[in-house]
Amino acid sequence: MASSTQERTRAATMSREERKVLAGTLVGTSIEWYDFFIYAQAAGLVLAPLFLAPLAQSNPGLAQVLSFATIGISFLFRPLGAVVAGWLGDRLGRKRMLVLTLILMGASTSLIGVLPTFETVGVLAPVLLILLRILQGFSAGGEWGGAALMSVEHAPIGRRGFFGAFPQIGVPIGMILATATLWILTSTMSPEAFLAWGWRVPFLLSIVLIVVGYIIRRAVEESPVFEDLLRRRKESSAPLKPLFRKNWREVVLTALVFIGNNAAGYLLIAFFATYAVTALGMDRPTVLLATTLASFGWLAFTLYGGRLSDRLGRVRTFQLGYVLLALWAVPMWFLIDTANILWYFVALFVMTIGLGLSYGPQAALYAELFPANVRYSGVSIGYALGAILGGAFAPMIAEALMRGTGMSWTIGVYIAVAALVSLGAVSLIKDPKGVDLHA
Repeated sequence: MASSTQERTRAATMSREERKVLAGTLVGTSIEWYDFFIYAQAAGLVLAPLFLAPLAQSNPGLAQVLSFATIGISFLFRPLGAVVAGWLGDRLGRKRMLVLTLILMGASTSLIGVLPTFETVGVLAPVLLILLRILQGFSAGGEWGGAALMSVEHAPIGRRGFFGAFPQIGVPIGMILATATLWILTSTMSPEAFLAWGWRVPFLLSIVLIVVGYIIRRAVEESPVFEDLLRRRKESSAPLKPLFRKNWREVVLTALVFIGNNAAGYLLIAFFATYAVTALGMDRPTVLLATTLASFGWLAFTLYGGRLSDRLGRVRTFQLGYVLLALWAVPMWFLIDTANILWYFVALFVMTIGLGLSYGPQAALYAELFPANVRYSGVSIGYALGAILGGAFAPMIAEALMRGTGMSWTIGVYIAVAALVSLGAVSLIKDPKGVDLHA
């Protein structure tokens, strides 16, 4: 009786090291995704006229589509980053890869802030931009897996969903930081000043954020599951071969499970604000503020989704989120098209309910699906492949659908189909909640 009481007390409280782990994964992923989202927002607002100037003058619609396409290019290199980071992470540790990917992402983001534009160096400008995007994609491919595993592997068995939600909420926090930064800049300077030099500021601010994240992540101890694995390692020196021989089904399913959430998430990140400003003529600072406020819903429902999965199960929570996302995907466009800022906010906020419930349990579900010796590789590669199939070209597809059909609700159909694909995939998984992570 006494021991069971102690176990419940242990499950309801956090040790100092657990708090450090959650802070490290949360701060690190927030910074990494701030970097990623600053680019996504800039791609919709300013990069076409700056880096694709001749095309932006002759065919602004195509220039905007290509600007959104540069978001997707980096996703193509995520699997390579996931393979390298997974291989090293399964050998050198989760902590070292967390620090390395943080520095790599921060360096590439900061360098975008000092790039010359097409007006200065011509074709070399978009070439350099794409090279830095590739570096961002490579580093992001290894970031999520390390953060997810550090949090879940440190968690009490009954709180893995809750602990795993902390690196997940780093994504909406990163978006809030990115969108709020752009809102402040666009509200305090003229459009001409923002286009001339203001757009560089949020990229350069990444330097400060990286220093903070580095200090916090260095203070986190290595995952106890990884330490145990080192002590008893008898597996092959390269985990990729056993991963694809024994766990290929889990890799495929984790990729498919992520498609719907990632596609919808990247529309929230990169498309909605651009559409509201350019297609509907709404005020840019007001739209950015409404998008920032709606992102707090993504944060809250992601954290709740992780906690709910500890009670309801990972699969059930995912299913609930995807059903809500599929049902709302089309109706929300009729609210957005009113060009009323209140209805715009409501449309985005309601979408974040399904978005959060299908994102909060992800770290715990993925970690519990793979054995310890290939876990970093498995979750990183599955996540990276899902990002390519889901969010990589979602803004570009949305822009093409809008220009091709003239009907915004067709974008909702696209998101609903993606959500249903992921709903089907997660329904094929036997809920792994509570499995032994040391196995």
